[in-house]
Amino acid sequence: MSDYHLHLHPHVGFDGEATGVPQGRYPPGHIEAYVETAAARGVTELGFTEHLYRCKEAAPVLGRFWEAPGTPDDVAELSRAMVEADLTLSLDDYVDAVVAAKDAGLPVKLGLEVDFFPDTIDAVLDLLEPYPWDFLIGSVHWIGGWAIDASHSLHEFQRRGVAEAWRQYFDLEAELAASGAVDVLAHVDVIKKYGLRPDVDPSGWYDAVVSAAAESGTAVEVSSQGLRKPAREVYPAPEFLERFHAAGVPITLASDAHVPEEAAWGHAEVVAAAKAAGYTTHLVFEKRRPSEVPL
Repeated sequence: MSDYHLHLHPHVGFDGEATGVPQGRYPPGHIEAYVETAAARGVTELGFTEHLYRCKEAAPVLGRFWEAPGTPDDVAELSRAMVEADLTLSLDDYVDAVVAAKDAGLPVKLGLEVDFFPDTIDAVLDLLEPYPWDFLIGSVHWIGGWAIDASHSLHEFQRRGVAEAWRQYFDLEAELAASGAVDVLAHVDVIKKYGLRPDVDPSGWYDAVVSAAAESGTAVEVSSQGLRKPAREVYPAPEFLERFHAAGVPITLASDAHVPEEAAWGHAEVVAAAKAAGYTTHLVFEKRRPSEVPL
């Protein structure tokens, strides 16, 4: 069993405060702590997926994305402050740390969480091309300059309307799925994180993402993170995951851990959700090549 969505550093608050190991450091025993916690939960392979936007090497490529046209000034300012506080990591140092752990025999894979911005995704892929990735996961965290899963910007749901926010989110998610830029779609319905749901049927939005993923050959992760959030539901929702299965879209398993104690958290629930949707296998990766293994 595997967990293919883990981070080695928690996020930094607006005040610069962060828990865990010092930002950008990978002290002895840190990666091992994730491996040991996961093993105790029955998970024997970990795929680390640091956020690209947190890495200084990505800043010139991504630019000031929080200033995207149509983003309200107050929301853009909150996103700017969040991104600047969180820009504490080095892509090169992260890659070196995971590759060293892998070379030392630890059961880890080198991944990356790539935030999707349509205007810069090609430049991002050029930036990432020289690195020895085992897999890439893609996510939509921003609609323009709005950080849709950040608590400080929740008021934007009321301003746009929940249904309109969902529509805009899933338009981007479908575009990401169609791009073929990544191997796996991460927390594909994270828009529900705070329990805000539209008063319209989202099936059409789901189907657009599923069709795009099936056409591009992109997998989807089944993540326990939503169980730790107000949504209180695995990502993706049961009916959404069933659609992925019916379309032949494969899955990975994920916790979205940001500290060692969260590694493989909710693994049993994730496996149960996958089986309930009809899955009997999940994917593991090596050098961007997937293999199926039994659930």
